[in-house]
Amino acid sequence: MARQRPDGGAPAHVDFDEFVLARSAALLRTAYLLTHDHALAEDLLQASLAKAWFAWERIDQHEAYVRRILVTTYATWWRRRWNGEHATEELPEPRAGTGTADPTEGVGQRHDLWTAMERLPRRQRAVVVLRYFEDLTEAQTAAVLGCSVGTVKSQTSKAFAKLRIDPSLAPADLPSGTTRTETEDHS
Repeated sequence: MARQRPDGGAPAHVDFDEFVLARSAALLRTAYLLTHDHALAEDLLQASLAKAWFAWERIDQHEAYVRRILVTTYATWWRRRWNGEHATEELPEPRAGTGTADPTEGVGQRHDLWTAMERLPRRQRAVVVLRYFEDLTEAQTAAVLGCSVGTVKSQTSKAFAKLRIDPSLAPADLPSGTTRTETEDHS
């Protein structure tokens, strides 16, 4: 990706096309984790790369810069999008247990996690995605989001607190309306 200078010094330039070829799959994954929609993720990545292209010669940390654009563009789109419930004509019927290995087993749990993630405020969701899905350090996450490491820590803590009490992640054996923390307090 980076071309060596003729004098053997540090890389002088990272070619945009080479960067896109090498890093677009990882960046698309980040975009998908933010949007949870393949088409929107592709649009988000394309818009972010287009924005980065204009400043490409002026930036040093290319991947961090593009990730920052991904997060801020997603936040802009998120503010414009209505996040209410989507009505359906009929409720789905629950599946009866068949006793055989179901290849879709666990899909409900992943859906529940995404439902809970979608309820998080945009900044908390971005922190969780960057820290735990993209495996960035606190310092790297802070650099991408343009905030302090302390803000990353506090947003992570708040996000986990919200996820702990989210009704879609409550174990099936808890009585309705009871959270895990309420049952742990009585132990």
